[in-house]
Amino acid sequence: MNRKTSGGVILLSFIAFISLGLPDGLLGVAWPSIRRDFSIPLDAIGTLLAASTAGYILSSFFSGVLVRFMGIGRLLSASCAITAAALIGYTVTPLWALIPILGFCAGVGAGAIDAGLNTYVANNFGEGLMQWLHASFGVGITLGPLIMTLGLAVTGAWRTGYLLTGAAQLILAVGFILSRRLWELPEPEPEQLHPPEVSLTSAPLRKTLTCGGAWTSIFMFLVYTGIEVSIGLWTYTLLTESRNLEPSIAGLLTGGFWGMFTIGRIAAGLYTRKVKVHTLLTGSILLALSGAVVLIVAPSAWMSVAGIVLMGFAIAPIFPSMVSTTAMRVGREHVNNTIGMQIAGAGIGAATLPTLAGTIARVWTLEAVPWFIAGNILTLLVIQLLVQRRQLSR
Repeated sequence: MNRKTSGGVILLSFIAFISLGLPDGLLGVAWPSIRRDFSIPLDAIGTLLAASTAGYILSSFFSGVLVRFMGIGRLLSASCAITAAALIGYTVTPLWALIPILGFCAGVGAGAIDAGLNTYVANNFGEGLMQWLHASFGVGITLGPLIMTLGLAVTGAWRTGYLLTGAAQLILAVGFILSRRLWELPEPEPEQLHPPEVSLTSAPLRKTLTCGGAWTSIFMFLVYTGIEVSIGLWTYTLLTESRNLEPSIAGLLTGGFWGMFTIGRIAAGLYTRKVKVHTLLTGSILLALSGAVVLIVAPSAWMSVAGIVLMGFAIAPIFPSMVSTTAMRVGREHVNNTIGMQIAGAGIGAATLPTLAGTIARVWTLEAVPWFIAGNILTLLVIQLLVQRRQLSR
């Protein structure tokens, strides 16, 4: 792969991750309007998250097979097309019962591209590029709340934001199918692009399933993604319904959380070569825990914002760093299998933990959500310290 082609593939990877982030950023701002329109309870979001997660897990688990069968270019195009159809479907359906079905389709569209690109970049490029790849996801998820806020302000309808995002996904689908040949070129030479800790050899899936490190990795991704989605999903509702911020301001601040998240990943891409990965992971989790504490004790809505922004910056490097260090936890032969399993675990966490947060908010109050987030951050910190101790003792 020459430098020009490599640059084209990297650019396309970034665009693909922007497209992944866009729909995820819409729901948190849209949810109060959605549940009013359909007259559904606060925690009904669990049904939608469960459906989208089922599709996400199904496609991510079989991402290796899909890439071999379709090629990444066609997979990117198909993923964007399926996601576009689901998002546009949201704008025309009159029944809540159809929304989870469309959510399942959106999950199918997202899962394969997520796992496929993570595996491709982990096998072919280094930690810095992995951070920047996920920073592009942050760009998409930052734009999502802003698009939804603008749609609500201009038309008063949450469907507008989904229509605009669906149209953008259709354009991306066309772009990826036209550029599919870039992905069909020969794999790069190992000595040119493969980081030393990654191997392309792969153990049978049944062997990976007996590896304790793989299950630890899955649980880490489950907890982390649950934290990330819980913050992004419930921030808007917490600020508007419990801490009395104006909806337009809260929508912008929700976008601000994802904006700091994106800045954190861009910064991490610059300093990953200067900071040991375990130091980066542990420090990021500790800083996120500090932000959660600020959110809990905040005496005003604006102090709440400070805690949310701090968490956004702090958690940014965690996911891509955990992907890049998969080999350290499971061994080189299990990397390709484990990455897909980790992405599936992340999907489970993205559905279950935010849903549980909604149930807690309904049973107690929305003010219980920051405590729930802090507890999960503490859990992730304990796991990371145990993994770090085990690896350093080898």
